[in-house]
Amino acid sequence: MDLESLRCFEAAATHLSFRLAARTVALSPAAFGDRIKRLEEQLATPLFARTTRRVTLTAAGLRLVPQARRVLEEAARCTEVVHQADRAMPFALTLGTRFELGLSWLTTALPQLQARRPERTIHLYFGDSPELIARVRIGLVDGAVTSTRLTTGVSYEVLHDEEYVFVASTRLIRRRPLARATHAHAHALIDASPDLPLFRYFLDAVAPGRAREVWGFARVEYLGTIGAIRMRVLQGAGVAVLPRYFVANDLRARRLARLMPSIALQRDAFRLIWRTGHPREQSLRELAAELAALPIR
Repeated sequence: MDLESLRCFEAAATHLSFRLAARTVALSPAAFGDRIKRLEEQLATPLFARTTRRVTLTAAGLRLVPQARRVLEEAARCTEVVHQADRAMPFALTLGTRFELGLSWLTTALPQLQARRPERTIHLYFGDSPELIARVRIGLVDGAVTSTRLTTGVSYEVLHDEEYVFVASTRLIRRRPLARATHAHAHALIDASPDLPLFRYFLDAVAPGRAREVWGFARVEYLGTIGAIRMRVLQGAGVAVLPRYFVANDLRARRLARLMPSIALQRDAFRLIWRTGHPREQSLRELAAELAALPIR
């Protein structure tokens, strides 16, 4: 199907006059009529009902009008693409993120990211870290923001250091201090999961002479997400290790208190990771540089 025949059809559908439509596409009435006839033969259906007094669209012609206009618009865009080499082409990236980080940081950053690169659309997918890494590896998301320790087959850029603090409700710790391992039996530990315990950031930081201390908590409660952990700690249900950025306001307001502040917990880092060899690797590296410039709140 040639574009010129579609262009003639669109002109005739717009003006409902073959003579006027022929003038708009710079053809003689006879040549114009041949174009319409050729298109009707190719589609094996009449597109116009013609009499000596008027031209009307058939039902098939009415259905073809919007599709023909879309095809002609897309054909015109081919010319724009060829002759506007400096114009950035639209593209989209889907980023995986943890719920809390996505809501508190990435979602609020979307307007700034869109303003910097109007041609780029960023979609977010929320999930826990193991799921996000699995989706990166099989290509269901383009990249993921995570602090999970990396596996093979992925590339990354560091975005921000992630600092952790050992905390408890101020009210709880006034009633039951926790200043050494032997105090742990009076407390519950609230953590993310057995496979990815946040408490490891504290244990890894304990001085070698104290490494053999046993932290025998009364019980351990796994809640999966740091938002749920923070809520339980604020309720006075136990103690936990949490990212500093996530509880900074609670510490300032003294709703939470740092435990054993002389111990500097192990640090980690937020990274933007993607599958090695991703076709949009350069775009992902550029996005990582933009994210690194945006503070985490």
